[in-house]
Amino acid sequence: MEESVAFPLDTQLWTVQPTQSFSLALHGGAGGRIEELSTEVREEFEAGLRIAYAAGHTVLAGGGSALDAVCSAVEQLEDNPLFNAGRGAALTADGQAEHDAAVMDGTGRAGAIAKSRYAKNPVHVARSVMEKSEHLLIVDPSEELVTSWGLSTEPQEYFITDARRAQLVRVHREHQESRHLVAPRHGTVGAVARDSAGHIAAATSTGGMVGQHEGRVGDSPIIGAGTYARDGLAAISCTGDGEAFIRGVVAYDIAARMRYLGYSLGEAVDATIHNELTSKNASGGLVSVSSDGVLVIAHNSPTMFAAFELDGELILHT
Repeated sequence: MEESVAFPLDTQLWTVQPTQSFSLALHGGAGGRIEELSTEVREEFEAGLRIAYAAGHTVLAGGGSALDAVCSAVEQLEDNPLFNAGRGAALTADGQAEHDAAVMDGTGRAGAIAKSRYAKNPVHVARSVMEKSEHLLIVDPSEELVTSWGLSTEPQEYFITDARRAQLVRVHREHQESRHLVAPRHGTVGAVARDSAGHIAAATSTGGMVGQHEGRVGDSPIIGAGTYARDGLAAISCTGDGEAFIRGVVAYDIAARMRYLGYSLGEAVDATIHNELTSKNASGGLVSVSSDGVLVIAHNSPTMFAAFELDGELILHT
């Protein structure tokens, strides 16, 4: 299956009204797949999305918190080598795995990590930064720090798959030939939720761009760029051209349009994608939830993997 660098298209947007006391949506990354996925590959991605959605849904259905739900969903995606987070994430130019992640709840608490090389589940380390340290962002968290928080570590070999090695070789070859990259430049996982108590949260995790420079940090761990949550407004998790999301402070821009301009979540998402992405020739997508449980899922990239419920039916968007 050939892939192409993503380019902005007309925004596809879904607004989903709540039908129960909680709401959940997750994404498995936006990208530039132009050709149709084969039935087999599509089913593999859908199975991964279904498992992750079930993990978050189980938490919420049991009366658990939005924060627990988004972390549980993202953990499943990090463990699945199909997605660009945790095991099987994209590799840097020198063939290493470097992970970024962030969590934020509606109270304003947040935690993030960048250039994580050993944590099995970066999303849980980001949460520990929030809950067990005085910091918000830690770069290159050590194995000792991760294990001191009771979290699992793995050697680099655990994260690096044969498929990602082959992808990196292809990217290097095409770069030398001065051709456009055909490897997907996007790929991030994330989730947003509103729990039955009315609280919201967002979590995002990524391996970054294929062939990126060592130490490059995208939007995912930048609070306000790729991840944001504020009770009374919305929770947002983004995926796409990381540098564009940072420049446009995309996640916060959505919340700000709601707070200061009185936009609905759908209006804010649509305006922000147009103004900060499409008009600047950047692409990506996001999942979001308002404080009253309305879900908005949107992207201007050719594809975005996502899962959410509509009229009681689980929608797997691939």
